[in-house]
Amino acid sequence: MFLLHTHTHSEAEGFVSFLEEVMLHGLIETLKLVPFLFLTYLLMEFIEHRAADKAERFMKRAGVFGPAIGGLLGAVPQCGFSAAAANLYTGRVISAGTLIAVFLSTSDEMLPILIGGRVPAITVLLLVLYKAGVAIAVGFAVDLVLRLTHRGKGEINIDELCERDDCHCERGIFYSAIHHTLTISLFILIVTLGINALVFFLGEETIGAVMYDKPVISHLIAAVVGLVPNCAASVLLVTLYSEGMITVGTMLAGLFSGAGVGTLVLFKVNRHYKANLLILLVLILSGVAFGLLGEVIFT
Repeated sequence: MFLLHTHTHSEAEGFVSFLEEVMLHGLIETLKLVPFLFLTYLLMEFIEHRAADKAERFMKRAGVFGPAIGGLLGAVPQCGFSAAAANLYTGRVISAGTLIAVFLSTSDEMLPILIGGRVPAITVLLLVLYKAGVAIAVGFAVDLVLRLTHRGKGEINIDELCERDDCHCERGIFYSAIHHTLTISLFILIVTLGINALVFFLGEETIGAVMYDKPVISHLIAAVVGLVPNCAASVLLVTLYSEGMITVGTMLAGLFSGAGVGTLVLFKVNRHYKANLLILLVLILSGVAFGLLGEVIFT
């Protein structure tokens, strides 16, 4: 009877831990994104209904500086801007280079975990500057290549989102923005719960052992892991680095390719899947290349 009680008690603790680490954390991560998504969709609806012509002229004049702005804004520690950028790119409000700059610069939970892990402040600052600098450079390079090959970002086309999502835009910008927000948030929540469950059952130690002390291979694995559309990817990579289970370059490889839920939103809202896959390829290659370079710089 005592053994049965102990076994039942252990199962109960495991279930409670599962609910907290998978379900609750997934819900909280998704809820954090809702304000970003709503404000982004509200802005896009306003542009579409109220200021389409002016916005188009403005973006045509200022668009060339997009990667610099995106790289700097992406460095701010939050999960929502990459999702906002994915929506703006789908509406062709920003260029592919600007989107990639945001994705490469985004680090989600890097700053708080590094600071909490007692990493020197100067090292944290240099890591942030390094990521932002690489993001801006790659973003400009991508836009330059697209311009030279006559494949620019095209005309602003925000209504493409509405046509695909059947949001009934005629009911007003608030209704449409809420519709988009709820649709994407539900999609993000489902995927987030699945990813959290995978990390919960595999464990960080198992994942870290696969990537330890394997130059190039570990960077490639980390870059692929970074693509996981969830803040948990950055948490995992930075935690493994803080505990000495992976190198700084391996961590950077994953953080460069990691764009939080930005890639998830991109595939959800953008129907040009070939372009989406090319963006993922740029993220992976940049992650590996500049992760290896970071190994030299920060070691």
